[in-house]
Amino acid sequence: MPHLLFRGLEADQLRTAAAPLAEELAAICGCGTDNFTMSCVHTSDVFGAGPQDPVFAFVEIGWFERGQDIRNQCAEAVTKTVLGLGVQEVEVVFQAYREDSYYINGKPVAG
Repeated sequence: MPHLLFRGLEADQLRTAAAPLAEELAAICGCGTDNFTMSCVHTSDVFGAGPQDPVFAFVEIGWFERGQDIRNQCAEAVTKTVLGLGVQEVEVVFQAYREDSYYINGKPVAG
């Protein structure tokens, strides 16, 4: 269920790296690749970046908390993958979901 949102990348850039990244993250998290979603979010900078500035990627990972060690390994895997796409800088942030605030088809995940 981890959801990865990528900014500063084009979908075509990420498409070839997505499956290997999902496999690596699944191995780290101990789950199947079908638990992951990855999306590229198109943004237009209106402040703080100019057209000649180097590409900078920002990756937001929403998930149920898995602990510092797993978080570190996932951040490293994502960073390595994105840098491998030719991006000069990558920032990764984790947003922890609470089970009592997460619903699937209108039903709370927390029992």
